[in-house]
Amino acid sequence: MKISTITNLAYAVTLLLTALSGIAFIASDRMAAAERRSVEVHLALTDLGEQLEIDAELRTDEARLYVMRGDPAHLAVFERVNEEEHRLEDLARRAGDLGASGEELELLKRITGTIDRLEGVETGAVEAYRAGNAETAREVLFGDEHYSQHVRLVGDVERFRAMVDRRTGLELQKAQIWADWLGLIARVLLASTAVVFLAVLYFVLRRRVSVPLTQMTGIVKRLATQDFAVEVPHDGRSDEIGELTAAIRIFRENGLERERLDAERRRDLKMKDLILQMMHRMQACQRVPEIAEVVGRFLPQIFPELGGALFVRNEANTLVTRVGAWKLPEDMVASFDPEECWGLRRGQPHHSTSKRDDVDCQHLAQASDSVLCIPLSAHGDTLGLLSFADVSGNPASIREYKAYLGMIGENVALAVANLQLRERLTRLAVRDPLTGLLNRRSLDEALATWAGDDAEGEPEPELTCFVIDIDHFKRFNDEFGHDAGDTVLQTVAGILSEIVGERGVCYRFGGEEFAVLLPQVSLQEGHRIAELIRTRTATLTLSHAGRILGTVTVSIGIADNREGRTVRTVRGRADAALFEAKASGRNRTVSDGEMPRPHGEA
Repeated sequence: MKISTITNLAYAVTLLLTALSGIAFIASDRMAAAERRSVEVHLALTDLGEQLEIDAELRTDEARLYVMRGDPAHLAVFERVNEEEHRLEDLARRAGDLGASGEELELLKRITGTIDRLEGVETGAVEAYRAGNAETAREVLFGDEHYSQHVRLVGDVERFRAMVDRRTGLELQKAQIWADWLGLIARVLLASTAVVFLAVLYFVLRRRVSVPLTQMTGIVKRLATQDFAVEVPHDGRSDEIGELTAAIRIFRENGLERERLDAERRRDLKMKDLILQMMHRMQACQRVPEIAEVVGRFLPQIFPELGGALFVRNEANTLVTRVGAWKLPEDMVASFDPEECWGLRRGQPHHSTSKRDDVDCQHLAQASDSVLCIPLSAHGDTLGLLSFADVSGNPASIREYKAYLGMIGENVALAVANLQLRERLTRLAVRDPLTGLLNRRSLDEALATWAGDDAEGEPEPELTCFVIDIDHFKRFNDEFGHDAGDTVLQTVAGILSEIVGERGVCYRFGGEEFAVLLPQVSLQEGHRIAELIRTRTATLTLSHAGRILGTVTVSIGIADNREGRTVRTVRGRADAALFEAKASGRNRTVSDGEMPRPHGEA
């Protein structure tokens, strides 16, 4: 066989193998794109399902709170959440645009149908409450029909998440398998190309082929091991060797591009995984500083080139205070006026750079030449600010991550809003709104907890209990009006809080009655504190709306759990001592120990 024939055949085989390897690399890259699409579809659909469930639960809670308390604020929140739920339902109906399958669309249709039925039940209950049928409204909202619909909604959402996880997981696994197989095929083709070249080297002329191939063999071997750092020499000849050199150069460039794309894909997947981990941690946070700690731990891992800080505004919206920071100067501003940040002014992300393409935010002017401020907004309220500053000297890094940073800002805002909402609901549940003291429910829970401490047979910790009643309180309401009575209650509550301080806990027991629990305080010391409360109240002259209310006095009953008595009876005994104090003329303190006890009382 002639050398020219061998050379031509080798050339044809080389072109074929090179083309196939290029096709394999391109197909592998497309598989990587398919992986990214699967992850994006998974995130979008699971977030949609979770938000539908969360908003439905929040709407139910607000409807129940409204028919239980009659507070218009709960009705306003109910209507606002209902509008957001409608928006999400519209998005669910168009979930096919997000990549949902037909089966998933059917399940979403069922979920939205259940949500609509819940809405109808809850709206009917609200209308019944407005019409004066409060009992009917409560029976509807806490009835079996509403509960079964809610259970069905939770189950359908869970099935939807599982369905999305299963489908996108299979798609992602399939794309990964194809990418691995295509990469293997590309490497096999590359190795085959090297073998062909080595075989031709034996038959061609040394002057025209041997020396160039000797050089190219080393290059091909390195490329076969994916060492794309090797340099391919430029050969200006127009013969087969020149074409081969050009093909190898293209292959190397393709390999470099594949490595870059693989590195970008790995970085992107790692970034998304860290973001998901951060979001999961934020959902488990109990306080805003915990959110700041989670953000401060994960964001430096996700964006090493960026420093940043988390700021939260106060309730009066007059100050924004830093609750966490990372990779920024220690002397950076700790708090500032919201008007100093253009992001908070505009309600949109604002990017300040050293080129002064736009107006600058003053609160982080010294942190970096490139600063991005993302306002934290949720449920129509601006809660704070998430600021990012470039610390790598590459201002383009912020623009590169801007979409991710905006998504993180939205999730941080939702986490902060949920915590603040939970804190407000907790305060409403355990605090008396007029005096700010803990309510009777809190008192019952505290006594139950205290009484439960002896479950293991250990002795109960010492506890002293006051029950305090304002003498002739009805006179203030009848003579001066209920606003004056509220002033008296607030004043007495303030005296209790001031005198008791950190030594115990104060409660508004009900009406004009208060209670105080003093752990680890002797009966003598408790009597001294009670007398201090009584005398301080009696020496205080109150006025309201320009009218003198006169002197306010209180009667106090004291009991403890010493000498064989128990916590379970301490409040009743203190109440009996109070009754004795009022029967003895009021404005006095009577201890349970000063009263005769029936035989066998503990």
